[in-house]
Amino acid sequence: MLTKKQLELLDFINKRMKRDGVPPSFDEMKEALDLRSKSGIHRLITALEERGFIRRLAHRARALEILKLPEALEKPSGFKPQVIEGDRRDPPRNAMPVTPAAPSVEIVGRIAAGGPIEAINLPDRNIAVPGSMIAGNADHYALEVKGDSMIDAGINDGDVVVIREGKTADNGDIVVALVEGHEATLKRFRRKGGAIALEAANPAYETRVFRDDQVQVQGRLVGLIRTY
Repeated sequence: MLTKKQLELLDFINKRMKRDGVPPSFDEMKEALDLRSKSGIHRLITALEERGFIRRLAHRARALEILKLPEALEKPSGFKPQVIEGDRRDPPRNAMPVTPAAPSVEIVGRIAAGGPIEAINLPDRNIAVPGSMIAGNADHYALEVKGDSMIDAGINDGDVVVIREGKTADNGDIVVALVEGHEATLKRFRRKGGAIALEAANPAYETRVFRDDQVQVQGRLVGLIRTY
Protein backbone atom coordinates (compact mmCIF):
# COMPACT_ATOMS: atom_id res chain seq x y z
CA MET A 1 0.00 0.00 0.00
CA LEU A 2 1.30 3.43 -0.94
CA THR A 3 1.06 6.55 1.16
CA LYS A 4 -0.89 9.53 -0.09
CA LYS A 5 2.28 11.45 -1.01
CA GLN A 6 3.70 8.45 -2.87
CA LEU A 7 0.48 8.15 -4.87
CA GLU A 8 0.43 11.88 -5.58
CA LEU A 9 3.99 11.77 -6.88
CA LEU A 10 3.40 8.67 -9.01
CA ASP A 11 0.27 10.25 -10.47
CA PHE A 12 2.12 13.50 -11.23
CA ILE A 13 5.01 11.68 -12.93
CA ASN A 14 2.61 9.55 -14.97
CA LYS A 15 0.58 12.54 -16.17
CA ARG A 16 3.65 14.57 -17.09
CA MET A 17 5.21 11.67 -19.00
CA LYS A 18 1.97 11.20 -20.96
CA ARG A 19 1.85 14.91 -21.73
CA ASP A 20 5.52 15.70 -22.40
CA GLY A 21 7.13 12.33 -23.05
CA VAL A 22 9.75 12.93 -20.35
CA PRO A 23 9.58 12.82 -16.53
CA PRO A 24 9.33 16.09 -14.58
CA SER A 25 12.39 17.51 -12.85
CA PHE A 26 12.88 17.13 -9.10
CA ASP A 27 12.16 20.84 -8.71
CA GLU A 28 8.85 20.41 -10.53
CA MET A 29 7.99 17.41 -8.34
CA LYS A 30 8.84 19.37 -5.19
CA GLU A 31 6.62 22.25 -6.28
CA ALA A 32 3.74 19.96 -7.31
CA LEU A 33 3.73 18.17 -3.94
CA ASP A 34 4.34 21.38 -1.97
CA LEU A 35 7.46 20.02 -0.26
CA ARG A 36 10.14 22.22 1.25
CA SER A 37 13.17 20.44 -0.19
CA LYS A 38 14.14 17.91 -2.84
CA SER A 39 15.26 15.41 -0.19
CA GLY A 40 11.60 14.57 0.41
CA ILE A 41 11.22 13.80 -3.31
CA HIS A 42 14.32 11.57 -3.20
CA ARG A 43 12.73 9.56 -0.38
CA LEU A 44 9.42 9.23 -2.22
CA ILE A 45 11.19 8.15 -5.43
CA THR A 46 13.19 5.55 -3.48
CA ALA A 47 10.02 4.20 -1.85
CA LEU A 48 8.25 3.91 -5.22
CA GLU A 49 11.27 2.17 -6.71
CA GLU A 50 11.51 -0.29 -3.81
CA ARG A 51 7.83 -1.14 -4.26
CA GLY A 52 8.31 -1.84 -7.97
CA PHE A 53 6.28 1.06 -9.39
CA ILE A 54 9.11 2.94 -11.06
CA ARG A 55 12.69 2.36 -12.15
CA ARG A 56 15.54 4.84 -12.30
CA LEU A 57 17.70 4.48 -15.40
CA ALA A 58 21.41 4.78 -14.75
CA HIS A 59 23.61 7.50 -16.26
CA ARG A 60 20.69 9.50 -17.64
CA ALA A 61 19.36 12.75 -16.24
CA ARG A 62 15.69 12.83 -15.22
CA ALA A 63 15.40 9.20 -16.37
CA LEU A 64 12.44 7.47 -14.73
CA GLU A 65 10.38 4.61 -16.09
CA ILE A 66 6.94 3.72 -14.75
CA LEU A 67 6.66 -0.06 -14.43
CA LYS A 68 3.10 -0.26 -13.12
CA LEU A 69 0.33 1.79 -11.59
CA PRO A 70 -1.73 0.93 -8.51
CA GLU A 71 -5.43 0.30 -8.95
CA ALA A 72 -6.24 3.66 -7.35
CA LEU A 73 -4.59 5.50 -10.27
CA GLU A 74 -5.98 3.26 -12.98
CA LYS A 75 -9.59 3.95 -11.97
CA PRO A 76 -11.21 7.29 -12.86
CA SER A 77 -12.24 7.86 -9.26
CA GLY A 78 -8.58 8.34 -8.29
CA PHE A 79 -6.99 8.04 -4.87
CA LYS A 80 -9.18 7.32 -1.86
CA PRO A 81 -7.07 7.61 1.29
CA GLN A 82 -7.87 5.48 4.30
CA VAL A 83 -8.72 8.51 6.43
CA ILE A 84 -12.04 8.75 8.25
CA GLU A 85 -12.57 12.51 8.20
CA GLY A 86 -10.58 13.56 5.14
CA ASP A 87 -7.43 15.66 5.07
CA ARG A 88 -6.72 19.09 6.54
CA ARG A 89 -5.64 20.39 3.16
CA ASP A 90 -8.20 18.54 1.02
CA PRO A 91 -12.01 18.36 1.08
CA PRO A 92 -13.28 15.26 2.91
CA ARG A 93 -15.09 13.91 -0.16
CA ASN A 94 -12.89 10.78 -0.21
CA ALA A 95 -13.31 10.10 3.52
CA MET A 96 -14.06 6.59 4.68
CA PRO A 97 -17.48 6.48 6.30
CA VAL A 98 -17.89 5.15 9.81
CA THR A 99 -21.32 3.72 10.52
CA PRO A 100 -22.91 3.56 13.97
CA ALA A 101 -22.20 -0.17 14.01
CA ALA A 102 -18.50 0.28 13.17
CA PRO A 103 -15.97 -1.57 15.36
CA SER A 104 -13.77 0.38 17.72
CA VAL A 105 -10.24 0.20 19.07
CA GLU A 106 -8.77 1.56 22.29
CA ILE A 107 -6.61 4.68 22.27
CA VAL A 108 -3.86 3.57 24.61
CA GLY A 109 -1.47 6.54 24.54
CA ARG A 110 0.39 9.17 22.58
CA ILE A 111 3.20 8.50 20.10
CA ALA A 112 5.94 10.89 19.01
CA ALA A 113 6.29 11.74 15.34
CA GLY A 114 9.44 13.75 15.96
CA GLY A 115 12.32 12.91 18.24
CA PRO A 116 11.54 9.87 20.38
CA ILE A 117 9.88 10.76 23.68
CA GLU A 118 8.88 8.68 26.65
CA ALA A 119 5.63 6.88 25.90
CA ILE A 120 2.64 8.71 27.37
CA ASN A 121 -0.39 6.80 28.61
CA LEU A 122 -3.80 8.41 28.19
CA PRO A 123 -7.10 7.71 29.95
CA ASP A 124 -8.74 4.69 28.35
CA ARG A 125 -11.10 5.58 25.52
CA ASN A 126 -12.23 3.97 22.30
CA ILE A 127 -12.53 5.27 18.77
CA ALA A 128 -14.68 3.91 15.93
CA VAL A 129 -12.80 2.69 12.83
CA PRO A 130 -13.73 1.12 9.49
CA GLY A 131 -13.80 -2.66 9.74
CA SER A 132 -11.29 -2.95 6.88
CA MET A 133 -8.60 -1.38 9.07
CA ILE A 134 -8.73 -4.16 11.63
CA ALA A 135 -9.33 -7.21 9.47
CA GLY A 136 -7.65 -10.42 10.56
CA ASN A 137 -6.91 -12.02 13.93
CA ALA A 138 -4.22 -9.63 15.20
CA ASP A 139 -4.87 -7.23 18.06
CA HIS A 140 -5.14 -3.54 17.23
CA TYR A 141 -4.81 -0.31 19.19
CA ALA A 142 -4.76 3.42 18.49
CA LEU A 143 -2.32 6.20 19.39
CA GLU A 144 -2.47 9.98 19.16
CA VAL A 145 0.33 11.49 17.08
CA LYS A 146 2.50 14.25 18.54
CA GLY A 147 4.84 16.02 16.09
CA ASP A 148 5.34 16.55 12.36
CA SER A 149 8.15 14.19 11.36
CA MET A 150 5.79 12.01 9.26
CA ILE A 151 3.93 14.76 7.38
CA ASP A 152 5.21 13.64 3.97
CA ALA A 153 3.60 10.26 4.66
CA GLY A 154 0.30 12.08 5.26
CA ILE A 155 0.47 11.83 9.07
CA ASN A 156 -0.09 15.15 10.86
CA ASP A 157 0.24 16.31 14.44
CA GLY A 158 -2.99 15.43 16.25
CA ASP A 159 -3.96 12.50 14.02
CA VAL A 160 -4.85 9.13 15.50
CA VAL A 161 -3.04 6.15 14.02
CA VAL A 162 -4.40 2.62 14.09
CA ILE A 163 -1.73 0.02 14.77
CA ARG A 164 -1.75 -3.74 14.21
CA GLU A 165 0.16 -5.24 17.11
CA GLY A 166 3.25 -7.24 16.19
CA LYS A 167 6.98 -7.57 16.74
CA THR A 168 8.17 -7.77 13.12
CA ALA A 169 8.16 -5.38 10.18
CA ASP A 170 9.24 -5.28 6.56
CA ASN A 171 11.52 -2.60 5.18
CA GLY A 172 9.45 0.47 4.36
CA ASP A 173 6.70 -0.21 6.93
CA ILE A 174 5.68 2.62 9.23
CA VAL A 175 5.96 1.22 12.73
CA VAL A 176 5.66 2.01 16.40
CA ALA A 177 9.19 1.50 17.67
CA LEU A 178 10.32 1.37 21.28
CA VAL A 179 13.88 2.69 21.51
CA GLU A 180 16.08 1.42 24.33
CA GLY A 181 13.05 0.27 26.30
CA HIS A 182 11.43 3.62 27.04
CA GLU A 183 11.28 5.98 24.04
CA ALA A 184 8.35 5.47 21.68
CA THR A 185 8.33 6.84 18.13
CA LEU A 186 6.43 6.48 14.86
CA LYS A 187 8.86 6.08 11.96
CA ARG A 188 9.54 4.19 8.75
CA PHE A 189 11.47 0.97 9.44
CA ARG A 190 14.62 -0.08 7.60
CA ARG A 191 16.86 -2.99 8.58
CA LYS A 192 20.45 -2.73 7.39
CA GLY A 193 22.47 -5.75 8.49
CA GLY A 194 22.71 -5.63 12.27
CA ALA A 195 21.32 -2.09 12.47
CA ILE A 196 17.87 -0.59 12.28
CA ALA A 197 17.22 2.81 10.72
CA LEU A 198 14.16 4.78 11.81
CA GLU A 199 13.36 7.21 8.99
CA ALA A 200 11.26 10.34 9.24
CA ALA A 201 9.00 11.48 6.40
CA ASN A 202 10.06 15.09 6.77
CA PRO A 203 13.42 16.40 5.50
CA ALA A 204 13.77 18.51 8.64
CA TYR A 205 14.44 15.33 10.65
CA GLU A 206 17.48 13.07 10.30
CA THR A 207 17.31 9.30 10.05
CA ARG A 208 18.37 7.70 13.32
CA VAL A 209 20.28 4.41 13.28
CA PHE A 210 20.39 1.97 16.20
CA ARG A 211 21.70 -1.51 16.92
CA ASP A 212 18.95 -4.03 16.35
CA ASP A 213 18.90 -4.87 20.07
CA GLN A 214 18.04 -1.23 20.88
CA VAL A 215 14.78 -1.20 18.92
CA GLN A 216 11.64 -3.20 19.57
CA VAL A 217 8.85 -3.09 16.98
CA GLN A 218 5.50 -2.75 18.75
CA GLY A 219 3.24 -2.79 15.68
CA ARG A 220 2.64 -1.59 12.12
CA LEU A 221 0.50 1.29 10.87
CA VAL A 222 -2.72 0.11 9.22
CA GLY A 223 -4.93 3.20 9.31
CA LEU A 224 -5.25 6.89 10.07
CA ILE A 225 -8.08 8.82 11.68
CA ARG A 226 -8.34 12.61 11.39
CA THR A 227 -10.82 14.95 13.00
CA TYR A 228 -11.50 18.66 12.52
